[in-house]
Parts: sequence; C-alpha cells; structure tokens
Amino acid sequence: MKKKQAIYAFDIPIRCKPSAYPEVFASRMAGREKRQLGDYFGLTNFGINLTCLRPKAISALRHAHTKQDEFIYILQGHPILKTEDGDTQLSPNMCIGFPANSGNANHLVNETSEDVLYLEIGDRTLGDTAIYPDDDIQAEMLDGHWVFTHKNGEPY
Repeated sequence: MKKKQAIYAFDIPIRCKPSAYPEVFASRMAGREKRQLGDYFGLTNFGINLTCLRPKAISALRHAHTKQDEFIYILQGHPILKTEDGDTQLSPNMCIGFPANSGNANHLVNETSEDVLYLEIGDRTLGDTAIYPDDDIQAEMLDGHWVFTHKNGEPY
C-alpha cells in the first residue's frame, strides 16, 4: 500500500454502503454519513469514523459490545445519547467512552434541525458480539465482518 499523506478529513469519501445491517434495519440509518478515516490510512487495530447525522437521523441501533471498546467525541451539534442510564443531551467537545462488556447499550439520535458531526473510535477485536436490546438482531464479528442473526440464531 502506498503511504498516504495528510489530508482534510472531508476529502475522504463518504462510505458507499450506508449500513452493514440487514435491510430491515439498514433503512433506519438514512441520514447517517460516515467517512472511514482509519480505513483510508490502512489502520487495522482500530477504526475512526467521522460521522454526520442529518436531522432526525440515528447513529446505529442501540447496542453494546462484548469485546470492543467505543469512544465518541462530539464536534458539532447537540445529539441525544440514549443509554441504559437514560437520555443525555450532548454538545460540542463532549465525549464518552463505552468499555467492552459494560452492557451499556447506546446510540445517538439527532432530534434537532441541524447536522451533528462526531468522531467514533473503536477497536477491532475479533470474536466481538454486539447486543441490541431494542431489536430482534444480534451480531458477531467473524473474519473482520459482522454476521447478523435474529436473537434466536436464525440468519437474516
């Protein structure tokens, strides 16, 4: 791979596929745009996304990881962080981390009329499982890709 030079983050293309979720859930990610900063530079141990949530968009299905840590840093806007602890209004320069296996399912919701811009950073530990308390879905990280099933184990 050719060494990449410093670049403006907004010059990195928006991810073509809006979501890895099965279609029944993928359409709920409308209004979310991710620029995969870490992938652009060939990082393999952790990922960094510059994510934009348009008005009324959500970051993901509310979820928790068993083996992967997650970190969110708000750059612009005022999303609502929804967790097991309730709702928290976030603002620029606020951040939060979710240690692996904390069980604190989370996601961001943009309930405003302005875009929200944030960095999401997570490791890529193999064998991770994502738990979705609000939806009939679960995920397992296999060979670097998420495999989604219903909670009873049936594939999508």
